[in-house]
Amino acid sequence: MTDYIGYEALTQAAMRGVVREALKQGRSSGGLPGEHHFYLSFRTKAPGVKIADYLVERFPEDMTIVIQHQYWDLEVHDGHFEIILKFSGVPQHLFIPYSAITRFVDPSVNFGLTFESANKDDTVISPAAEVQAEHQAADSDEETPGTVVNLDAFRRK
Repeated sequence: MTDYIGYEALTQAAMRGVVREALKQGRSSGGLPGEHHFYLSFRTKAPGVKIADYLVERFPEDMTIVIQHQYWDLEVHDGHFEIILKFSGVPQHLFIPYSAITRFVDPSVNFGLTFESANKDDTVISPAAEVQAEHQAADSDEETPGTVVNLDAFRRK
């Protein structure tokens, strides 16, 4: 049977709308309400994605960012969002179309959306954790790597 209405595309668009509305909650100067925080995965080479070249080299397929405490200039638009996050202490501007998003998780309320089949790389790079690690390294004069978190703990079984 042929789906002339395109329910799959309609569903994907509606789910991306949920992400857009959730991101709007983080635009205030106080950040996200309560304990809410987002793990957002996206394809780094998807059309319209604009991130630093070294990040694309480091994450050639996809990347997961954490939007929680340390982010700046979050702008939420109809087709994309923009945000500044720090990677290894360096602020980076990210321009991410909603069409590039593959996964959205808010572990504080056990909520998640997947926009396509699961990717083989299930790691999360947390810019906020990298900044914290750098501060600890500066105090101890030792090099501390960024934090990698496995997403399995946040998945519904």
